Amino acid sequence: MKDYHEFLSEVLIEADVLQQRIRELGTEISRDYAGKQLLLVCILRGGVLFLADLMRNISIPHAIEFMAVSSYGAGKRESTGQVRISLDLNTDICNKDVLLVEDIIDSGYTIASVMELLSTRKPKSLNVCTLLNKAERREVNVPIRYTGFIIPNKFVFGYGLDLDEFYRNLPFIGVVAADRYLPDIES
Repeated sequence: MKDYHEFLSEVLIEADVLQQRIRELGTEISRDYAGKQLLLVCILRGGVLFLADLMRNISIPHAIEFMAVSSYGAGKRESTGQVRISLDLNTDICNKDVLLVEDIIDSGYTIASVMELLSTRKPKSLNVCTLLNKAERREVNVPIRYTGFIIPNKFVFGYGLDLDEFYRNLPFIGVVAADRYLPDIES
């Protein structure tokens, strides 16, 4: 596996800027959900780092759950639009305040499908918190309550977002230099 410097064109969001914004989001969520039965639902795998840092910055009691949802195939830079749930919730969300924690929303298909599914389980409320909002790529209207950063339509990786399943561990959000990166699996 190559060193990420070989295909990093720029650092879009530095680690300290990420952490500052996550602290702010934690404060907002703590205020808005005070006295409520908050359940954070992390969309795996990209949302794990964001969830871990976010929950440390939420000062009110809350529970966590996980879903594995995919609309990207290996080597793909864009959503296929076909959403597949490979891990569903183990918790009953009826009458709970559910906050979906997502790493990035671009086309909107994945999170819209998850919201449609979860709304049938009758949560008290159902909202979205995304670290990255690629608004100019939106094809499906998605109500996002909390946004970390609005980013341009660039292929990004790091801080939970993978590049062919690698580099999730980077503490920043980087942009892939398309002319220097060729995925192992071409479609």
